[in-house]
Amino acid sequence: MPDVLVLVDHDGERVHKTTYELLAAARRLGDPAAVVVGTPGTAARLEECLARHGATGVYAAESPEADEFLATPAVDALELAVREASPAAVLVSATTDGKEMAGRLAARLDAGLLIDAVDLDSSGAVTQIAFGGSYTVRSQVTHGMPVIALRPGSFEPEEHPVQTGERELLLPSIDPAASARITARRAALAGDRPELTEATVVVSGGRGVGGADGFKVVEELADALGGAVGASRAAVDAGYYPHQYQVGQTGKSVSPQLYIALGISGAIQHLAGMQTSKTIVAVNKDPEAPILDLADFGVVGDLFAVAPRLAREVAARREVG
Repeated sequence: MPDVLVLVDHDGERVHKTTYELLAAARRLGDPAAVVVGTPGTAARLEECLARHGATGVYAAESPEADEFLATPAVDALELAVREASPAAVLVSATTDGKEMAGRLAARLDAGLLIDAVDLDSSGAVTQIAFGGSYTVRSQVTHGMPVIALRPGSFEPEEHPVQTGERELLLPSIDPAASARITARRAALAGDRPELTEATVVVSGGRGVGGADGFKVVEELADALGGAVGASRAAVDAGYYPHQYQVGQTGKSVSPQLYIALGISGAIQHLAGMQTSKTIVAVNKDPEAPILDLADFGVVGDLFAVAPRLAREVAARREVG
């Protein structure tokens, strides 16, 4: 079977869950081959985890400068790997960075580009969320090799142990004059909660929480469920919560097992970023709120009464269990 290249998302020591989702998706098209971009030694540290989740090969693009530039080292590495392997497709995660890399790679290779895919089949056809969530469409590349950006949470990670072949080294050269250099890094203040795009449970608050203090209710429910905290654009624009937690078309796209929306009306911009969640629960005092039409379970009521009670019930059941 042909190789399917998967760009590995990692922090240098740990492979992110989104990569395991990509490896599961890649098996529908061929043999997954992981492309690791990082400083020397990164691929060796990650190889065992990648093999356990089905990576039959590893392309290592390592250099001391790999972490000093935005996007370009990964695009360069993917281009070299494509020319080396002639793969059936390239898969990346549809994060903000991933979409940029996918677009730049497709432009370099004159390849077909499919963004925000939520499913794919063995023929290479994908299901996409389009026009801000207004439509679900089925698309397929008709020219060149497909470069596919898969929305996080669209596939379930699966352990699929294989014997990884010999690691192949890629030696991309970075042109500092043509690349954006990273000058500083600042850790996100996420606490002990899971990363938004990797969480199996997301609890989001909207304008209905009434202010920054109102998000304490959102955080308490998220912590009771072991989930991540999200926010609507209206809440972020109002200064209730930091932008890094925004869910929606102009924020992050999520697809957790459980999505709880507190005080979110359900503007199309927000729905575009969470409507593929497996189970959606909405709490809103407005019975006409659009999000109630999308929700699997809807509660018309005061979120400040419903959410704390739900958090207490969850905590009580965990103590019993």
